[in-house]
Amino acid sequence: MRVLVVEDHAELAQSVARVLRRQGMAVDVAYDGTDALERTVAVEYDVVVLDRDLPGVHGDEVCSRLAAQPEHARVLMLTASSTIADRVEGFNLGADDYLPKPFAYAELVARIRALGRRSQPALPPVLVHGDLRLDPARRIATRASQRLALTPKELAVLEYLLAAQGRVVSAEELLERVWDEAADPFTTTVKATINRLRPKLGDPPLIETVPRGGYRI
Repeated sequence: MRVLVVEDHAELAQSVARVLRRQGMAVDVAYDGTDALERTVAVEYDVVVLDRDLPGVHGDEVCSRLAAQPEHARVLMLTASSTIADRVEGFNLGADDYLPKPFAYAELVARIRALGRRSQPALPPVLVHGDLRLDPARRIATRASQRLALTPKELAVLEYLLAAQGRVVSAEELLERVWDEAADPFTTTVKATINRLRPKLGDPPLIETVPRGGYRI
């Protein structure tokens, strides 16, 4: 899942980003509304975590402009105010969910995952292929009932391939959807991650390389 965190308090923004990355999400950070709008034009995000009180372009304007786009990311609006009137106003601007500050990170993660599921075609809560099972919410993958020792990035790649339901996924698409903007598009990081993931999944092999196409399960 690709997430944009828009928050002008740098310490909070980086803290949120760290938590989400540990959950296997690809996270970019913007510190003002102008930067946020520029990023959403260049990158297809699943969810935008949007602080309401932003410098530059106000969070309300960012939200309404995102909602006006035909194919837009789901918006989780953050605010220091928790009044009903503020929540209603946020929803009227086009926000998909609303979370007052201070918030628990566990709830933030759960709400982002719920919005991410809404931005994609409907998928079961547990992804299954033969004896392989992956629970995205619990971040647990098992094969033949044995838990697999996967890194957050390996889990994220496996989740994306399972969600593709047999579709061939290119290395470029994986880089775009599973890694954040810090990833170098000219490296072999996708191939290296796939190569580490394959032996951890065991036999018979599950990930197929499609020449000039990409990967699929």
